[in-house]
Amino acid sequence: MSTLGALSVIFDLDGTLVDSEPNYYEAGRRTLAEYGVPDFSWADHEAYVGISTRETVADWKRRYALEAPVEELLAVKNRHYLELARTSVRAYPEMRALVERLADEGVPLAVASGSSREAIAAILARTGLDARLRTVVSADEVARGKPAPDVFLEAARRIGADPADCVVLEDAAPGAAAAHAAGMRCIAVPYVAAQADAPEFATAGLLVRGGQDEFTARAAYDWLLDVVRTG
Repeated sequence: MSTLGALSVIFDLDGTLVDSEPNYYEAGRRTLAEYGVPDFSWADHEAYVGISTRETVADWKRRYALEAPVEELLAVKNRHYLELARTSVRAYPEMRALVERLADEGVPLAVASGSSREAIAAILARTGLDARLRTVVSADEVARGKPAPDVFLEAARRIGADPADCVVLEDAAPGAAAAHAAGMRCIAVPYVAAQADAPEFATAGLLVRGGQDEFTARAAYDWLLDVVRTG
């Protein structure tokens, strides 16, 4: 058994492990431009951080009165995103360091993301994280996306972990809410600093208010050790 005992760790992908939100924004901007919405801004995009791609395009359909079916919008956005993800995405160095340390100690790890399985695979392969993160759950594989707990509960099931023994790393309020609903502890690293006071983040066991600029693998690992020691 690892130094962290029975703990398992589940990572969100976009905005947590990797800096992919700029690619998601650009994919969304290109998609909406194709369907006659020319002024989709970064501020507009921030409202969708942490929401699954399917639920995002479904909201676009309602908000912008788009005639195209959700499945078509989803396919177009995923196509644009994959073009970007295969050439320009990076893992956060401190997150990579944490993944490597946990994997080396034999801690069960998983990725649970609102992205499509194809997008998750492309990002993990591009960054080399696929060598350490082999258990992957997409929101497309469960009934409900975040803030529902489904994707985290499925990840726990696949790695054979009790939800009470799982710690989630998340950057978005819906993800923190999903972790709480799953009965899991959470390390929250807000992608949008202005959202650090969101009530969903108040449920996190560790809130890194400064986001990735303040997050360190050492501090996260020490917090995990404290969880084990204090039960």
